[in-house]
Amino acid sequence: MLDIKFIRENKDAVKKNCKLRNIRCGLDRFLRLDDERKDLIQKIEELKGEKNRLNEEMKTVANKEEAIAKGKAIKDQLAELEPKLEKAEKKWKKLYLQIPNMSHPNSPIGKDDSENKEIERYGEPPKFSFEPKGHEELMKNLDLIDFERGAKVAGTKFYFLKNEAVFLEQALVNYALDICVKEGFAAFSTPDLAKDEILLGIGFNPRGQESQIYSVEKTDLNLVGTAEITMGGYHMNEILPESELPKKYVALSHCFRTEAGSYGRHSAGLFRVHQFTKVEMFAYTKPEKSEEMHTFLKDMEVKIFKGLGVPFRVVDICTGDLGGPAYRKYDLEAWMTSRNGWGEVTSTSDTTDYQARRLNVKVQRTDGKKEFLHMLNGTAIAVSRALIAIIENGQQADGSVVIPEVLRKYMPGEQKTIIPKARL
Repeated sequence: MLDIKFIRENKDAVKKNCKLRNIRCGLDRFLRLDDERKDLIQKIEELKGEKNRLNEEMKTVANKEEAIAKGKAIKDQLAELEPKLEKAEKKWKKLYLQIPNMSHPNSPIGKDDSENKEIERYGEPPKFSFEPKGHEELMKNLDLIDFERGAKVAGTKFYFLKNEAVFLEQALVNYALDICVKEGFAAFSTPDLAKDEILLGIGFNPRGQESQIYSVEKTDLNLVGTAEITMGGYHMNEILPESELPKKYVALSHCFRTEAGSYGRHSAGLFRVHQFTKVEMFAYTKPEKSEEMHTFLKDMEVKIFKGLGVPFRVVDICTGDLGGPAYRKYDLEAWMTSRNGWGEVTSTSDTTDYQARRLNVKVQRTDGKKEFLHMLNGTAIAVSRALIAIIENGQQADGSVVIPEVLRKYMPGEQKTIIPKARL
């Protein structure tokens, strides 16, 4: 969240930012509620102070009736004011959590993803000498996936990976982990569940009507949609010494998303599914090193996908497509024949102190000063999307698929090609 002092001193800029990000945040109402809340807090604290003074007086005064009467009046006032404060704080917090992070001055201004800006490109879409297929058809033909039985067992948009695809998944995970660990990241495997307070801190609304999160009934737990959630909560309510920063973590997790309303033509097959495996990078930095770390995470994603040999581009995300926590965001989009266009495969965001303020994560400077640090995240590999890019771009005229060279050492027998089973 933003600092309230910053919001008050930059109200017009915050309003403009909300408009650019297509977010209705009720800023004037929020500030009125903040005034009301602070006034109620002050009155309640004064009454409690008076009540404590009266309690001390009761020990010494001879005539206690007057003090008892005053105490009863204070109790009645508190009984009236405390529910008002509780109600005001609930409304205040709801509006506060809706106010997005500020946007980087160089982020493109635009209403939606159609106005994201390409800033880098690596490779060009392949020119096939045959009619290329989409990954769904290719994987079915190669006996790599079973959507029908996935739906029978768990519902639509679940699936079974089979045969070589199982090893490809593990190969992608190991490949990403190897690269990240060599670059100084500490490796983690995270819980699949996180508490409501963690999701709210990261910027997800776990119980909202339009939530993309699976919540566990009668608990405060939710299945995580990304290891950004668990790794962001890892240092909640902690103060980290400046000498320990930056902290670079790479985390393996399962990811679960409802993907409500995401059943269009471009969401077919593995592009939008309810469960997938992901390797996520996460960093805690000093504020002055935030942008440098963001560039580093973006370059890590580029390094990983250049190694896979698929054509992709980097896009600078426009204001209307940023989401609440991100100050700036880059996506990698790979070429996909099933879309006849580019499809997102990774994302990296600099959330500045927005998440750190909500989760209460600070840095202690060498001079003893404490301040909110900056938190950043970036996808190393989202297996389902990476499989699409590899299989569609690596397809051959005979229906086989070439496995990227960097993955072969992780495959049984260092397999180079996935061949239709009828030819085995």
